[in-house]
Amino acid sequence: MAARTKCANCPLRKMETFRSLNERELNFVSGFKTGELIVEAGSTIVLEDNNSPHLYTVLDGWAFRHKSLPDGRRQVLNFALPGDLVGLQLAVMNEMQHTVTALTDTTLCVFQRDKIWSVFKDYPSLSFSMTWIAAREEQMIDGHLVSLGRRSASERLAYLILHLHDRAEAVGYAGNLAFRAPFTQAHLSDALGITPVHMSRTVKKLQDKNLIAWKKDSIQILDRTALEALASYERNVKTLRPLI
Repeated sequence: MAARTKCANCPLRKMETFRSLNERELNFVSGFKTGELIVEAGSTIVLEDNNSPHLYTVLDGWAFRHKSLPDGRRQVLNFALPGDLVGLQLAVMNEMQHTVTALTDTTLCVFQRDKIWSVFKDYPSLSFSMTWIAAREEQMIDGHLVSLGRRSASERLAYLILHLHDRAEAVGYAGNLAFRAPFTQAHLSDALGITPVHMSRTVKKLQDKNLIAWKKDSIQILDRTALEALASYERNVKTLRPLI
């Protein structure tokens, strides 16, 4: 598991959405990283109740976080894109309460979990970054929880499409109001808490209203203003994201 991408030359660090590191921080992160891992679509990255020794940052690709009930019913909790940290829960609580699975072939930067405490001890700005990442995850969960509890199916889907588009756009995965959709309608029905049949009907409703076009592996937003109004969606204030 050799490091293929040097942290100083990381393509993510060239993106405007991520804040830069000073030389001391960059040297630490370079030593913190132990290598890269490439997983195929459908592979498990982190397993629920697993005690993996590693943390990961998504370098390229899509993944999703999910949790299942004993009878097999699944809730998709969120999606992971480049720059997202996977396994922070494991580092703090010593076990994962959900599973993370690759949606596409995915490249991960690998970090040794037992070194994370040196971040909080010696690098206060990086420890703040990890706290920021955790707070951002909480913020995203807040939005999805409101959807599950109060939005209609059409409103939920509109919100999720806007959310995924904006995250994809920030890392170069979207342009001209279109983005690649490596997930299926079944993934989104599990995220939105509706049946696959209801999901199919909801997609058709948005398409019939000329709000979106979903063709195979891509989603095009046709009327962003109307979609935002339907979802009661507010764009996040653009702040520089930390990148570990």
